Formats: sequence, C-alpha cells, structure tokens
Amino acid sequence: MAARAGKPLRADRTGEFRTALEKNRRIIYATQTVCGICGKPVDMSIRYPHPLSPTIDHIIPIAKGGHPSALENLQLAHRWCNRQKSDKFFAIKQVGEEAEIANRDLPLHYDWKHYKAVD
Repeated sequence: MAARAGKPLRADRTGEFRTALEKNRRIIYATQTVCGICGKPVDMSIRYPHPLSPTIDHIIPIAKGGHPSALENLQLAHRWCNRQKSDKFFAIKQVGEEAEIANRDLPLHYDWKHYKAVD
C-alpha cells in the first residue's frame, strides 16, 4: 500500500506492527462479542461495508500516542461506532485510585433498520 499525498503510512499498516495487529485481530474476533464503544452486541456475520460490521478499534488512537498493535489497546467495535469515535478521546474517568479511559459517550441515534448497502 502506498502512502497518500506524501503522508507516511500509519504504523499499524506496515511491517511488524501489521503482523501483530492481524494476529490480535483474530484473537479479538474469537473472544469479544460486544462493541467497546457503544456496548451493544456485534454480529460477526455482517460484512463490510455495512455500518454494523465488526472492526477493530484502537482504544487510545495511534494519532494520540496509542500503541498500533498491542492487544490491550485494541477492542471490537461496530464500523459505524469506530468511524464516529475517529481519533477522539471522550473522557478519562477516575475510578478509585485508577484512571479509566472511557469512549462510550458517542451519540448513537441512527436507525439502521432501513440501511441498504450499495452494490
């Protein structure tokens, strides 16, 4: 894959990080069933380009210093939720003595019952 308009490729799309990301993607798809962003179940039978298809989300975005392929920085998400989150942080909540990164504060007010994929 070539770089776009002189921009270098993201670290998770090349070399050792790409290999590790693919391995961890298989682990997440086999072990997780709920979107890490909205908290709703992810139907693994839905395929791209449907907005509810499964995808991998970087909890701490790469653009904000998150690791590109570490399993602890990856979670299952709906494609729509992941696109809405983009590279934003929504909140860091204090839970006891530990800080918890929260990213479930996205507006999810779209009715997907009438979605039709473009062929």
